[in-house]
Amino acid sequence: MDLTNLFNVETLDARFSPKTGEPLATAQRSKWKTPEYCLYYAVFLTIPPWMTWCVYDVSQPHNPNYKDFEPLLSEGWIPGRKVDNSDAQYSSFRNNIPYMAVVVMLHPLLRRVYESVTSAKDQKQSEANAAEARLKRRTTFDLTFAAIFLTVLHGISALKIFFILRLNYQIATALPKRYVGVATWVFNICLLFANELSDGYKFADIASYILPPQTTAAGQKPSGDWGAQLDSLGGMIPRWHVLFNITVLRLIAFNFDCLWSQDRRASSPMEKNLDAVNLPERERVDIGAKPSDFTFANYLAYVLYSPLYLAGPIINFNDYIAQSRHPLPTTTRSRLIPYALRFAFCLLFMEVALHYLYIVAISKSNPDWSIYSPFQLSMLGYFNLHIIWLKLLIPWRFFRLWSLLDGIDPPENMVRCISNQPSILAFWRGWHRSYNRWILRYIYIPMGGSQAAGNYRVARAALNYACVFTFVALWHDINLRLLIWGWLVVLFIAPEALARTLFPARRWKNSPNQYRWLCGLGAAGNCVMMMTSSLVGFSVGVEGTKGWVESVLGNLGGRVFLVAAWATLFVGAQVMFEWRESERRRGVELKC
Repeated sequence: MDLTNLFNVETLDARFSPKTGEPLATAQRSKWKTPEYCLYYAVFLTIPPWMTWCVYDVSQPHNPNYKDFEPLLSEGWIPGRKVDNSDAQYSSFRNNIPYMAVVVMLHPLLRRVYESVTSAKDQKQSEANAAEARLKRRTTFDLTFAAIFLTVLHGISALKIFFILRLNYQIATALPKRYVGVATWVFNICLLFANELSDGYKFADIASYILPPQTTAAGQKPSGDWGAQLDSLGGMIPRWHVLFNITVLRLIAFNFDCLWSQDRRASSPMEKNLDAVNLPERERVDIGAKPSDFTFANYLAYVLYSPLYLAGPIINFNDYIAQSRHPLPTTTRSRLIPYALRFAFCLLFMEVALHYLYIVAISKSNPDWSIYSPFQLSMLGYFNLHIIWLKLLIPWRFFRLWSLLDGIDPPENMVRCISNQPSILAFWRGWHRSYNRWILRYIYIPMGGSQAAGNYRVARAALNYACVFTFVALWHDINLRLLIWGWLVVLFIAPEALARTLFPARRWKNSPNQYRWLCGLGAAGNCVMMMTSSLVGFSVGVEGTKGWVESVLGNLGGRVFLVAAWATLFVGAQVMFEWRESERRRGVELKC
C-alpha cells in the first residue's frame, strides 16, 4: 500500500479512479515548482498557522468570554486540556463510538457465519441462479438484523416506523400509476412536518386522545398513563423522528424506482447486452432491479439497511439490489485499509481540534461578539464551518466504512475539504454527494433541470434551484434560519452562473494564466459568499452574521482585513486549481 496516495481522491471512492491511468487531454503542465507557486507556499506557511493561533488564543482562560463558555467544556483525554463536546449532534456520535465499533465488527462477522451456513448449494447452481440465491440471503439477513437493530435503537417506537413504511409501500404498489408520484411527494413532505410537529407521535399524546384524562381517587394513576409507560420503552434513541429524515429519502427513492421500472423497456441488463456481474454504476442506479424485485421484504431490507440507516450515505433501491446480487470488487481489503486509515486520521484531527479550539462552545454561550476583532470573528466563523464539515464527514465515513466491510459500496459523501471549494456549484456536487445525486435524480432532472428554450433557460434554472434548496432547507430542519440559508445559496449561485456566461473559457484559450487569475478573483468571492450563507444556516444565525458583516465593513480596519482576506482566498484558489490539474494529470476528472 502506497501511503503517499492516501489523500488522493481516488482513495475515497473507486468511482473516481481513472479509467485508463493516462493524463487527460485537457491537463496542463505542473506549476508546483514555478516562482508563482513558490510565493503561494510562503503564504501557506505563514497565514494558516496564524489563523489557527488566533482561534486557539480566544479559546484560552484569559479571554473575557471564557467564564461564559467554560461550563460547556468537558474533561478531555489529552493531558491538561478540556474538550469541547458541546455540539449535541456530534456528541451523541462521539460518546457512542465504542459501542458502534463493536456492532461494526459483529455485523459483518454474523453475516459471514450466516453465508457459510446457507450458501453450500450455490456452487452447484448457474451464475444467474446463484445471484438470485445471494440476493435472497442478503435481504433476509439485512431485514432480520435491521428489525433487531431498530428495536434496540427505538424500542416500542419501531412499530411506528414499520407502520409509516407500510403506508409508503402501499402508495407505490396499490395506487393507480398516475397518482403515485404526486402521492409520494405529498405523503413524505407531510411526514417531515408531522414528525416534527407531533414530536414523534408520543403514546402519551395518543392515549390522551383515545382516553381523555378522568378524575380518579387520590393516589390512583389515571387510565391514560399507559401511554407514558410505553414512551418509557423508547430504546437507546427515543426521539426516532430526529433521524428519520434520511429514511424519507429512501422512501421517495423506492417509490420512484418502482414507478419508473414499470416504464422500462429493457427490464434486464442482459437485454441491453450488459454484463450483469460488472454492471456500470449508471446502469445499476437506473436498471439494477427487476420489476419482480419490488417486494415488501426487499423494500424493508433496503430502507432499514443497518449500516446506512442512521445517517447514510444514500443509495437507491436499484443499486442496493444490484450489489446484493453481484458484490462489487471495490469492497476488497486493498481498498478498505486506505479508506479506514483516512477515516482514523480525520477522527484524530477532530479530537485534537476539539481539545484546543473551543469554537462550538463559544458560539453556544451567546458571547459578546463586540469584543472580538474582525479577524477574530472571521476566524471563529471560518473554523466553525470546518468543525461542521468534520462533524458530518466523520459519521458519514464511519457508516460508509461499515457498509463497505459488509459488501455494499455507497457513494462517498464528502469529496472535498470545505477549504478546497472555489465554485459554489461544484461545492454542492461534492458536499453530501449522495444527497446531491439523489436531488438530481428525483427532483432536479424530473423538473426539467436547466433545459428550457431561449431566454427562459436562466429563469427556469433559477426556479428549479429555488425549489431544490427550499426542499433541502426543509429536509434538514423546519425553521426560518435554514430557509434563509437555502435562499441565500440560490442568490449566491447567480453571480457565478452570470460570470460563466460573460467569461466563457473558450475565449481565453490563448491566455490561460490570465483566465486562471480571473477565476481566482471570482473563487475568492464565492468563498466569502459560501461562508456567509453557512454562518447563517449552521453557525451564528442571522443576527450573528449581521454583526460580523457590520464589524468587517463598519470601519477602516475591517475593510483592510477584507482586502487581505480576499487576497489570501485568491492564493488558496490558485492552489485549488493546481490540485485539480494534478488530478487531471493522473487521469481523474471530477466536477467538484
